[in-house]
Amino acid sequence: MKFTKMQGCGNDYIYVNCFDEKVESPNELAARISDRHFGVGSDGLVLILPSDQADFKMRMFNSDGSESEMCGNAIRCVGKYVYDNKMTEKKEVNIDTLAGIKILELTVEEDQVTLVKVDMGEPILEPQEVPVNSDKNPVIRETIKADEYVYDFTCVSMGNPHAVTYIDDVEHFDLHTIGPKFEVHEKFPRKTNVEFVEVIDRQTLKMRVWERGAGETLACGTGACGVLVASVLNDISDRKATIKLIGGDLIIEWDEATNHVFMTGPAVTVFEGTYLG
Repeated sequence: MKFTKMQGCGNDYIYVNCFDEKVESPNELAARISDRHFGVGSDGLVLILPSDQADFKMRMFNSDGSESEMCGNAIRCVGKYVYDNKMTEKKEVNIDTLAGIKILELTVEEDQVTLVKVDMGEPILEPQEVPVNSDKNPVIRETIKADEYVYDFTCVSMGNPHAVTYIDDVEHFDLHTIGPKFEVHEKFPRKTNVEFVEVIDRQTLKMRVWERGAGETLACGTGACGVLVASVLNDISDRKATIKLIGGDLIIEWDEATNHVFMTGPAVTVFEGTYLG
């Protein structure tokens, strides 16, 4: 099976062109191919497929084999893949996902996509739609306890669930101990992605993420969008800010006129190969 490894801000996935390849058991393949010792190594698997309602369809699987609704960094790479491989000549591409159809604007230099702006749609704040078990609507600074750990979370869905909290020092935070406890907390019936955020100023936020089904990753595009929305709701940031992740920066804007969130960031091809496993 031919594949391409790509990354957006260090959030790396294995991409398979399902116009040419057939994947029988994507959940099992995702777990095998993502293994960084016995597989190719990645945060998960992305399938690029035909769609009867958009230009292309994307399915995304975490490194544990579970399927997720959406990945902001992955969808930027899908845009680069289909353009660079001449599957489309469009510089505005529609991608069908489990979180709905997303519109991508491609920046092209010397026939290669270098930057992608994604219309991520409207943030979902109703607790039953996130989903999160809470009487608040929207869920802003809901106090949640897991073992001895207590944090105030603001909950947002960008097609997948996010729980955002604020801390003083994100770099030295014990994410690998605390993140998993909140990912599976009973407050979140479909589990959740957990973002821990340090506020630099109203235009700059620094975050680390514990991703549902994948653990810590170097970046999370939907998570960065959720962080911006949560920060506006908490009057911590302006409606446009730079979100600083371990793997790089994303520019996120929550447009007041349309209520849509826009994400702009890089997409990079790492290498191509053939998987024999």
